[in-house]
Amino acid sequence: MSRAALLVLADGRFPAGGHAHSGGAEEAVKAGRITGAVDLADFCRGRLHTAGLVAAALAAAAAAGADPGELDAAADARTPSPALRAAARRLGRQLLRAARATWPDAELDALARKFPKGAHQPVVLGLTARAAGLEPRDAAYCAAYESVSGPASAVVRLLSLDPFEATAVLARMAAEVDGLVDRAVVAGAAVPSEGVEVLPAASAPLLEIGAEAHAGWGMRLFAS
Repeated sequence: MSRAALLVLADGRFPAGGHAHSGGAEEAVKAGRITGAVDLADFCRGRLHTAGLVAAALAAAAAAGADPGELDAAADARTPSPALRAAARRLGRQLLRAARATWPDAELDALARKFPKGAHQPVVLGLTARAAGLEPRDAAYCAAYESVSGPASAVVRLLSLDPFEATAVLARMAAEVDGLVDRAVVAGAAVPSEGVEVLPAASAPLLEIGAEAHAGWGMRLFAS
């Protein structure tokens, strides 16, 4: 295992398409739910413990060798919003393109054949980590961190928030991310023997509703 591979995968400059998505922050800014660093912290914390937990567990399970088709169906079942499902598959397709170019692997090729329009991004992330020689915990960390770093970066652009403040929000959440990853790894490890039902299904209805509203906007800075 190469820790340098983890740095490559977690780097925001890795061409996986995440820079074009705000994780629901754009809609929350327009609705007045995010106006500064304090609101951003609340938003990120809520997203981490719902969408972030689900994504981290899915990624860990995929990296541990669980069936990607079953995981993709589980991701669909945990994503009520059609707009969010579409965004997750777009991100998965882009990540898979980057992953296959970076870490050529038969499992990634098989996933591309099975899901020509894209699998859910956390599932692709887990298989990418596996192809890179990383562990399920590494995949979970990537997914958990992405769930909050995306909105933080977006709010810097949307509100001209001081990037030092946005980074401080993420730093103060470090212990919560650690704890959440522990839960995700345990759930992911249980999937091969107990099935996808053991995966968390934490919900964030306001994110789902906001995603549907955002999808109908005529003009927007981010894709989701």
